[in-house]
Amino acid sequence: METKTTKHNLVFTLSLLLTGSIALWAVFFNESFTVVSNAIYTFLTKQFGWLYLVAMLFFVVFILLIAVSKWGRIRLGPDDSRPEYSTVSWFAMLFGAGMGVGLVFWGISEPISHYISPMAGIAPGTPEAADFAMKASFMHWGIHPWANYSIIGLALAYFQFRRGTPGLISAVLEPVIGKNKGWLKAVVDILAVFATVAGVVTSLGLGVLQINSGLNYLFGIPTNLIIQIIIIAVISVIYIWSAVSGIEKGIKLISDANLYIAFALMGAAILVGPKLEMVNSFTNTLGAYLNDFVRDSLGTSTYGDNSWVESWRIFYWAWWIAWAPFVGIFIARISRGRTIREFIAGVVAAPTLGSLAWFAIFGTMGIHLGETGVLSAQVLQEVAAKPEVGLFVVMEQYPFATVLCIVALVLLCTFFITSANSGTFVLSMLTSDGALNPPNGKKVLWGVVQSVMAVGLLIAGGLKPLQIISIAAAFPFIFIMLATCVSLVKVLKEEKTS
Repeated sequence: METKTTKHNLVFTLSLLLTGSIALWAVFFNESFTVVSNAIYTFLTKQFGWLYLVAMLFFVVFILLIAVSKWGRIRLGPDDSRPEYSTVSWFAMLFGAGMGVGLVFWGISEPISHYISPMAGIAPGTPEAADFAMKASFMHWGIHPWANYSIIGLALAYFQFRRGTPGLISAVLEPVIGKNKGWLKAVVDILAVFATVAGVVTSLGLGVLQINSGLNYLFGIPTNLIIQIIIIAVISVIYIWSAVSGIEKGIKLISDANLYIAFALMGAAILVGPKLEMVNSFTNTLGAYLNDFVRDSLGTSTYGDNSWVESWRIFYWAWWIAWAPFVGIFIARISRGRTIREFIAGVVAAPTLGSLAWFAIFGTMGIHLGETGVLSAQVLQEVAAKPEVGLFVVMEQYPFATVLCIVALVLLCTFFITSANSGTFVLSMLTSDGALNPPNGKKVLWGVVQSVMAVGLLIAGGLKPLQIISIAAAFPFIFIMLATCVSLVKVLKEEKTS
């Protein structure tokens, strides 16, 4: 008879073996790894792009219906339970885990990329391209990713705190698959571990590249592998320490600081940037985003050119699904005591508004320079080709550039740390039978594994293939998340609500 200890030891061992094997393949046989990962991803996006589009829209509709339903008043825990963390700290932690360094990395570069290379049928570098660039960025970083995270997060929080099950995705699926499918549950948890490791490692690598670019801009520090390894080593010590310290002492502290720094940078950008354009961009893009929401959510051409949709929208939807296990588990862990309606408002509505405001501010700063001719088309092309330098290239054109870049650099580091420490905590939970406070030894181990993988992949130049293979490996999570929706509704129907 299989015990819980046997099961989570199996998940731990097989997860390490799978992660290590793929890391070795990616580092030492990077060319074949790249070919295979690209082939798998191309097949999935071309043959199942429609499924990604439909599933992500379904997650939005599903979670909004749950929010307005009679179940919205149910608490994630006993009826007399109350939140463990203040609303500000809760938001800071979930926002840092959910978006991480990507928000800073793409905040300026993505709108510029869409501005100079929009969807087929839109002339590049025109006001129409600028409007399209902002709407596309709103779409990719708006309600879809957060609704996607909330599917796993809400189900896990409900099962974990109200029904007393382990904090594992496999435990959530029991009402659908039954209690005796031990091998299937192990597969689900192992896939969740791999998706988490690959997602966090890729973000670490991207963050390191951008931090190195910032140090080069500010202090003339060279952009090379040695510097990048030093950055990873220093930040690894901090994020492993914060994960070992626990949520209250470590993760919460850095997440709070991260939120305040993000607000400070946004405020400073508004002060020095084109204020009226930012306001107009936000209101105009919000209207276009909401007006075209369903059409853009399902938008793909039957006979025309789908290259932009596949390389951007479907890529993002696949990437957010790949991140759903990690972010969902972490959000669930910090949400005990909140009502379902409060959970959805905090996890979906509030971060969406924050992300949209971020792109309205920083995206407008970049596009403004293109529309006014301050930055040439060639420079904008370089920003799109090397997105890690975009933030500093654009900031350089505004007053107090050095101050803005220093604040942005600090924010990059704190976002880097919040992604990595929450990822480390989740990996330790997944390989400790969903323990709320997993062993420190596993936190240290997974923290080191992520750092070593990031270094190895930077040496091999293979960050992008790892990101792509993680997206491919996460394809089954579409079906796991749909099953999670069914499972959640089944148990919510058993609740006595007035």
